[in-house]
Amino acid sequence: MSFLPLFLQTANAAGASGAAAGTAAGAGIVTFLPFILIILIMYFLMIRPQNKKQKETQKMLDALKKGDKVITIGGIHGTVSNVKDDTVTVKVDDNCRIEFNRSAIASVVNPKPAVVEMKGDKDKKDKDSKSGESTEKTEKSEDKKDE
Repeated sequence: MSFLPLFLQTANAAGASGAAAGTAAGAGIVTFLPFILIILIMYFLMIRPQNKKQKETQKMLDALKKGDKVITIGGIHGTVSNVKDDTVTVKVDDNCRIEFNRSAIASVVNPKPAVVEMKGDKDKKDKDSKSGESTEKTEKSEDKKDE
């Protein structure tokens, strides 16, 4: 499909008169607006999420370490026993170790939690919630006094 006739038609209309030139140029842009919208929709619904998922997978593969429980793309469950530059050795059973490419690891089963709550923080939260309850009680008692 050639867009040359469309451009020639727009150019002829623009050369015919000054008033028609603005209309023809606007019509050319309006003609391409659906194509631009389709490309934007495809970017936000297909391309961007795929790139984001690919970055997360690469980050997960870079963070592999000894002791992580993993699942390979073939469905083999095991524990990482050795990590090299391009390969990972997975311990499947007591006497069975298999060496995989890093890209063959589909997911890590037990990622370590990023935030660990300290016991002192939990006690502090309990005290804050109790103090919140006491302020509610004082507000209720003040409301009764007003009546």
